[in-house]
Order: sequence, then C-alpha cells, then structure tokens
Amino acid sequence: MATSKNLVFKSTIFPHRNIHKYTWTSPDGKTHNQIDHVFIDRRWHSIVLDVRSFRGADCDTDHYLVIAKVRERLAGGKQAAQSFDRQRFNLRKLNEPEVREQYEIVITNRFAALKNVNDEEDVNRTLEHIKENIKTSSKESLGLHELKQNKPWFDEECLGFFDRRKRAKMQWIHDPRQTI
Repeated sequence: MATSKNLVFKSTIFPHRNIHKYTWTSPDGKTHNQIDHVFIDRRWHSIVLDVRSFRGADCDTDHYLVIAKVRERLAGGKQAAQSFDRQRFNLRKLNEPEVREQYEIVITNRFAALKNVNDEEDVNRTLEHIKENIKTSSKESLGLHELKQNKPWFDEECLGFFDRRKRAKMQWIHDPRQTI
C-alpha cells in the first residue's frame, strides 16, 4: 500500500532505545511490538526529524502515543521576490520647503476633486482612487528615487590580468625553458 501511494515509513529509521520504539503492549505486559507507524509522502520525507513513542501519555488504550518532530519548510515564491520592483519616491525632497509646499498644494487639489465622489460608490474603488491620487501627486512633486548602481566587479582590468596570464602560460607551453 505504501509504495502504491508513494509513501515512506519514518518511524523505524531513527535510533532509539527499545522502550521508545514499542508502540503496543499486549495485555499480559510481556509482549511488545511496533505496530503504529508514521507514513509520509516520499517528496517530503526529509522534513521528519525524529519519531518515537511516549509511554507516559495515558490514553486508556494498550497503544502508546507516537510523536513525530517535523521541520516545516516554506518556499518563498521566486516570482513574488522578483515582482518587488515597486516605485520609490524621493522622500528626501520633502525636507526642502518649496518642494513640500508644492506637494501639499498638489495633494490638496487632488483630494478636493475626490470630495465630489458619490457616497454610494464601493469602498474598495474609493481606496483605489486615493492610492492613485497619492502616487501621481508624489511622482509629479517628488520624483522617483534612483537606485544606486553598483559597479561591476569584473572589469577590463581583470580581463587584462587574465589575458596576460593566459599568454604567459601559452608561451611557457611552447618554450618550456622560459619561466613565467
């Protein structure tokens, strides 16, 4: 059954003392057996850290409680990380009094036009209008923040260094008496 459903046993592979492996005790108290197991999909089998039975948990049964320690791994979406390319506004310009006044005027004019919006309109649509007004007025007054461009670490100087070494090595191959 386990192989047909692509499942794996995880309760028998961890090294424990025998008292922590037994999951059932017979009514006479002498016979012990491991009949309760933990199955997991083969794809996720590496998240199980440990499986053992706990004899101290009293459940009014002849079976012992089986506990599995599991490490949860969540995969962050790569698309979500790449789509974080949102616009950043140059907020440092707000420290300048002229720019701040211009921004206040633009945003006040936009929200004055928004007062005429119908009260029966959907709340979500109103929120979208507010967001769009803030974004456009910020873009007009403040401008966008330019991201710092990093210099490439591999430049022409590095390429020249590798090129010199390659020529020297090739020369040594052709004439082994010369040293580099």
